[in-house]
Amino acid sequence: MAKEIEGYIKLQVKGGQANPAPPVGPALGSKGVNIMEFCKRFNAKTQDSPGKLLPVVITLFKDKSFEFVVKSPPASIQLLEAAKLKSGSAESNRKKVGTVTWAQVEDIAKVKMPDLNAFTMDSAMKMVAGTARSMGLTVTGVAPWEK
Repeated sequence: MAKEIEGYIKLQVKGGQANPAPPVGPALGSKGVNIMEFCKRFNAKTQDSPGKLLPVVITLFKDKSFEFVVKSPPASIQLLEAAKLKSGSAESNRKKVGTVTWAQVEDIAKVKMPDLNAFTMDSAMKMVAGTARSMGLTVTGVAPWEK
């Protein structure tokens, strides 16, 4: 018999660095989840990407047990790393702060593909390019579907 789901918790935690301090502790403690067990399992699973901000979706069950799924890093963070910037533009429609190439956009789209609701690589690349534009980044070069 399948376990009955009580709810979901979505967090963003740095890989290999989960600890009982906020935001993890209060979010899990209020639901009655064993915080240290989550931290140990999360850190073991994400030890290959230390320090990267990773979204995690925790499924809580009625018996206070849990499962979690670690997603790929947000596209915005990957774009900032590709452009070698600290933050995006405050006025993305007026002030451009950096550039990324279509090759970099494609690499990010390949990593994000399982988490996006896109069926083709072209549509995934368009989503990542849209994120880049909303951050004040310019995508340089010719798009692959325009060649």
